[in-house]
Amino acid sequence: MKTILVAGAVSLVLALFGTPLAIRIFTRRGYGQAIREEGPAGHATKRGTPTMGGTVIVIASVIGYFTGNVVTGQVPSTSGLLVMMLMTGLGVVGFIDDFIKIYKQRSLGLRSGTKLAGQAVIGALFALLVQRFRDGYDLTPADAHFSFLRDFGPSIGPVFFGLWIVFMIASMSNGVNLTDGLDGLATGVAALVLAAYVIIGIWQDRNDCTSFLAPQCYPVRDPLDCAIVAASVLGACIGFLWWNAPPARIFMGDTGSLALGGVLAGLAVVTRTQLLLAILGGLFVIITLSVIIQVGSFKLTGRRVFRMTPLHHHFELLGWAETTIVIRFWLISGLFIGLGLVIFYVQWMSPG
Repeated sequence: MKTILVAGAVSLVLALFGTPLAIRIFTRRGYGQAIREEGPAGHATKRGTPTMGGTVIVIASVIGYFTGNVVTGQVPSTSGLLVMMLMTGLGVVGFIDDFIKIYKQRSLGLRSGTKLAGQAVIGALFALLVQRFRDGYDLTPADAHFSFLRDFGPSIGPVFFGLWIVFMIASMSNGVNLTDGLDGLATGVAALVLAAYVIIGIWQDRNDCTSFLAPQCYPVRDPLDCAIVAASVLGACIGFLWWNAPPARIFMGDTGSLALGGVLAGLAVVTRTQLLLAILGGLFVIITLSVIIQVGSFKLTGRRVFRMTPLHHHFELLGWAETTIVIRFWLISGLFIGLGLVIFYVQWMSPG
């Protein structure tokens, strides 16, 4: 528990005081946000706001994670290192995308196929490594099974499992990316989901099969370190949100959104709660579905279901204030997370 507190506190302080430094550096270098012309008219005022703030989140998270372990004499686990690797790798893909946008002064960076290829390569490497590194109890960070609250069903094999994990990572990172359209929206929602994973990691550690052999126990390799990872990124998100809240002084960019989506998917894999993430991150799912529905409807019928997607832009065009949308979407996200945690706890109470 001490490691969780230290890691979260260190990353929070670094992000809180490091973000103003990043704002000054990015502003001096002209690393400003380009706004797409077809977006809501009110967003024109955001043009030139420093972007790539996700670098602060990634750096603060990594430093917080390792500092927490070192200060308390803990050894970083394989699961924790793999999730941090996934987060950093996707952050690099996002950074390249952001840099191209800034360099060419346009709202599009990497081509969608190139960006997806980068996500797939990082995700495939994670999927490969996460099935290795057995510990003394013969547990790997993940097995070739689907999972909801635990692994279930027969093994789907390492190849199909790898494809499933790549799909999860790409879906969640792109979902966070689509949500990152209003000041503080994606950062706040990601922080709420990360808080849930701190709770899940602690609970799984308290009921770990290696020390509590019972029908309710969790065969998870490194549950406590998963909570430390979640706390590190949570602290970084809170520190960054201080400056990203409306009106934002800096945007996380694809650097942050891809990295945060990656760490959420990674935590779901190593805590064996893959499908539970669809509930905990329910807002990301809804916003992604709004885009799929809009595109599908327009291609099939020539009509749009929403005034504009992603979904938050629809409400902007209905006249809702940006802060109203952000707070209400945070509340909706909180309801999804509450539902997910209730399901998680009730299943533990009723193992049969």
